[in-house]
Amino acid sequence: MDLFSPVILGDVELANRVAMAPLTRMRSGQAGVPGDLVVDYYAQRASLGLIVTEGTYPHIEGKAFVGQPGIVTDEQVEGWRRVADAVHARDGKVFVQVMHGGRVTHPDVNGGHRVVAPSAIAIDGAGHTEKGKQPYPVPHALTTDEVRATVQDFVRAAQRAVEAGLDGVEIHGANGYLLHEFLSPAANVRDDEYGGSPENRARVVVEVVTAVAEAIGAGRVGLRISPEHGIQDALEPDRADVLATYGTLGDQLRPLGLAYLSVLHREPAGDLVQELRRRFDGPLMVNSGFGSVTTREEAVALIDSAHADVVAVGRAVIANPDLVERWAGQHPENEPRAHLFYSSGPEGYTDYPALRAG
Repeated sequence: MDLFSPVILGDVELANRVAMAPLTRMRSGQAGVPGDLVVDYYAQRASLGLIVTEGTYPHIEGKAFVGQPGIVTDEQVEGWRRVADAVHARDGKVFVQVMHGGRVTHPDVNGGHRVVAPSAIAIDGAGHTEKGKQPYPVPHALTTDEVRATVQDFVRAAQRAVEAGLDGVEIHGANGYLLHEFLSPAANVRDDEYGGSPENRARVVVEVVTAVAEAIGAGRVGLRISPEHGIQDALEPDRADVLATYGTLGDQLRPLGLAYLSVLHREPAGDLVQELRRRFDGPLMVNSGFGSVTTREEAVALIDSAHADVVAVGRAVIANPDLVERWAGQHPENEPRAHLFYSSGPEGYTDYPALRAG
């Protein structure tokens, strides 16, 4: 196998092993409805083996960013239907990433709703709101019943994704958002069945993924995790605890037959990621994280050495809608304009040139 060979992930066959990493872009307006610009953006990138969309909220409380899309209302579902249709028209495959922001939000972002988390521990920092930067508030600690209701929010979002014609969903269990907050002993100090031991901290992620798999079919479901990433105060400094927590997660998810496990880690070929791959025993997607830009050489090496089945790529995909063609032919790449990643409008979004017009 090589980076440009087909691969099957669950129920979906990909034309190549380059995936679009989920990338927050904040272009869906106040109502969270993907519009013409968003449709164009994803359609341009349909030659990638798999598009994983930006994080999309399953409940308004979980909206983490101004301009973030949701998959809750009929209008949002119709917006995603247009995205799916446009990607499929170019023979592409697209999963929507379902992401509950947890405590990484503010009432001035999520429409005045409460901010929720596993425990009443605020992030030490400030977030961008419609009224400027503001400190993150102390969140409401979800009750046991509210945790179970949140599981159903993920299920409904996944069902709506299938209704919209998307090929599947990726559950976001990474980067300090709600599900990662449950996994992290720094963010989760609960004393019920969802806190304490590694098994208990992994429980809600297992419940979400299992329930979603039962609702839409395991072959349409992926999970993204970021062990040891340490972002947004979801700290995991103890390697033994990390291995216990994520290892039990892999053990419990293995029988489901999921489409894939996506791991963001600075050492995708290292011992931790490869041990988690063994425990999960299914297709592995890797992403080396925020610290460095994923290069063609790194992606090729990861596949050639069989350290992964698919490589998720971020910044190079933002700047190069035809990245697979560029990498396959070893053509020059456009440079990403980072100052436009989170702006509005087409500049730095849909105006990167392709190798060939049309």
